[in-house]
Amino acid sequence: MREIALDTETTGLDPKSGHRVVEIGCVELINHVPSGKVYHQYINPERDMPIEAERVHGLSVDFLSGHPVFADIATKFVDFVGDAKLVIHNASFDMGFINAELSALGMDTIPMARTIDTVTMARRKFPGAQASLDALCRRFGIDLSERSLHGALLDARLLADVYLELLGGRQHGMDLAADAVVTVPQDSSSDAATVSDAATEGRRTPRPHAPSAEELALHSKFIESLTDPIWRRD
Repeated sequence: MREIALDTETTGLDPKSGHRVVEIGCVELINHVPSGKVYHQYINPERDMPIEAERVHGLSVDFLSGHPVFADIATKFVDFVGDAKLVIHNASFDMGFINAELSALGMDTIPMARTIDTVTMARRKFPGAQASLDALCRRFGIDLSERSLHGALLDARLLADVYLELLGGRQHGMDLAADAVVTVPQDSSSDAATVSDAATEGRRTPRPHAPSAEELALHSKFIESLTDPIWRRD
């Protein structure tokens, strides 16, 4: 199962007011786990950058002017996303901007039905609790030390970790280690010893179960009280 954790940075809050996408970050998930494949792109918004937005993500007009406009990267972005489900934190915001950019180019937009909104997931799982990405990272013990500013790719990576935790944690879809079957190599005694050691590491030493002299005496006395006890049959 292929999914894409996606985040954007923008010049403002509303594409209908002329605000644009300035950064896209995507992390590919296969069976809910990051595959290592990512898509990341800075975008020239072809407009000014409000100071309030620059304080959030740190992207200036001077920096972005050296990067391609959305029309130049749209096809590559759509190809990377493919038909995968999109995992987004507050999906209506990011999808509003993405679809505004695609629509302006006459390209097919992406239906909201293809999105998985982690804000909705978090509010269902933790009613009344904060559902921001920062708050969820703190709840799940996910490292936020690199997040001094918002960044689309970093936030997409954090989102992928949060999504996994919202699904049930890092054991999601996996058997517990205690149930694992250990296969011992047939042709290498050294490898076999290593696997054998690993398989038995941490196990307690078996307790002795031999009967004591007192227990043997009591058992013998019990047998004497029986008629034709099975312990004395040939």
